[in-house]
Amino acid sequence: MTFFNLNPRLEGDSYPVADLKLCTVRLMKDANYPWLLLIPRKPDLVEIIDLEEEDQLQLMREIAQASQALRQVTDCEKLNVAALGNQVSQLHVHVIARFREDQAWPGPVWGVVPGEAYDPEKAETLIEQLRDVLLEGDDLRTG
Repeated sequence: MTFFNLNPRLEGDSYPVADLKLCTVRLMKDANYPWLLLIPRKPDLVEIIDLEEEDQLQLMREIAQASQALRQVTDCEKLNVAALGNQVSQLHVHVIARFREDQAWPGPVWGVVPGEAYDPEKAETLIEQLRDVLLEGDDLRTG
């Protein structure tokens, strides 16, 4: 794998969960919504089209795997998937579990309510559950 730097804002706003074949997966530090970030571990990426074609396909596989893991662990009603990058240009994909009773429903989560810190035990439990599900598929692990 080539040298990869994680944007400091993405790093500071999230907890590490797991590394898949292409992406590092992180949990956003906002307990309002179970929210994963997938960040391809390749330098100088801004858009999905900056990836080679095979890596684009791998990213889609990993988005599906993260979505399945989030749905399995949270029993969410809907998943929101987005690659915006308006504030942090480094390519990253948001996978957000949504519930009809969440404070932003049915709109987007951005800017609706201030972020809520996780209870450390709850964060660790969620991370462990997500990691277990994500790493069940040997074909998506790094290495």
